[in-house]
Amino acid sequence: MIFELLKQRGRRRLRARPFPKEWLTLIQRHVVFFHKLSATDRAELLGHIQVFLAEKRFEGCGGLTITDEIRVTIAAQACLLLLHRKTDYFPGLLTILVYPLTYMVEEKRQVDEHVWEEGTVSRLGETGRRMGSLVLAWGAVKHGAADPSDGKNVVLHEFAHQLDYENHAADGVPGLATHEQQLAWSEVMRNEFASLRAADESGIPTLLDTYGATNPAEFFAVSTEAFFERPRALRARHPKLYAEFRTYFQQDPIEYSVE
Repeated sequence: MIFELLKQRGRRRLRARPFPKEWLTLIQRHVVFFHKLSATDRAELLGHIQVFLAEKRFEGCGGLTITDEIRVTIAAQACLLLLHRKTDYFPGLLTILVYPLTYMVEEKRQVDEHVWEEGTVSRLGETGRRMGSLVLAWGAVKHGAADPSDGKNVVLHEFAHQLDYENHAADGVPGLATHEQQLAWSEVMRNEFASLRAADESGIPTLLDTYGATNPAEFFAVSTEAFFERPRALRARHPKLYAEFRTYFQQDPIEYSVE
């Protein structure tokens, strides 16, 4: 209890600090959606960034040197997910590993019931419930910050997974306040996930990235990207899905979308 009170007091102090001018310049230069936010939302976002950067450790990989540009550009996009909500700042995440560009990993993949295939695959980002870390490719991070309406954003995608883990499972269900919210969420997500899987199997074009048909966790992450990057299209084509995300995130990205 005392630790929690001290943590919250420290976070309030961090949010109240004057935001460094050089950091603000970097955000204004590289994070396009920032200019569309209301003055109130910009102030809240900057406060969250102060806490985020104080609590998370960054490590460069593949020869990359971590700079303020890297830290601030990642933090600004990640903290967009925290606006208007009580937040614990991605509590399971300690370290953010950043590669210069696409990186390669060894992966074992199931291709049949009793058949597994091993190989090297390229990735732009990843995280896991028990990793305590999150991996990003800086090239993809920059692209996501510069083009906030193409429906793809690796920072939003991977940090959505971190929100998913807040209920201690990777099941596509973030921490929801009430049982009623959980029931409503589960019904809509189950139907929307089934629709995406059916569309993927039949080759029907979709607004949502069909990678979301992999499992409910990826569906949540892909839908988060669409909610923030293609809000008008998502509301028009998936109104129930949009409504659930608007309730959970307590914001309506149509208000500041550049779509």
